[in-house]
Amino acid sequence: MVDKTPRSEDTRVKKEKPKFYKPPSALDAPPPPEGFRHRWIRSEFVGADDRKNVSGRLNNGYDLVRADEYPGWNTTVVEEGKYAGVIGVGGLLLARVPEELAVSRETYFEDETQGQMDAVDNDLMREQHPSMPISKERHSNVTFGGRNNE
Repeated sequence: MVDKTPRSEDTRVKKEKPKFYKPPSALDAPPPPEGFRHRWIRSEFVGADDRKNVSGRLNNGYDLVRADEYPGWNTTVVEEGKYAGVIGVGGLLLARVPEELAVSRETYFEDETQGQMDAVDNDLMREQHPSMPISKERHSNVTFGGRNNE
């Protein structure tokens, strides 16, 4: 009996997809527990402690994440000082915030931003002259390549 398999399929080696190198992120963090988010907060700036930022975040409901809460996670830990045992990298500390609080905070700042945009629009429209109306265009177009018009 004749084998009807084409020779190209018979001798071809199955190719695997090439594996690409991806450098590790310096800010990899362990996954947060259900109902929480992890955020990096600044603990020092140009070598000086930033106590105001840390205390402000702690007062806003953030809790610092300790390395002993994630025993199987290989990460950098603050070795000494006030934040000893906390997961930290280069002047940043890992903090945990409840999901509801994070969503509430996002909503608050979205409303603040929208209020500011409305105020700018009102001021702008008040200054327009009937002979020279102002149009608001709040979108952008991104183009790649294109033709040279030489």
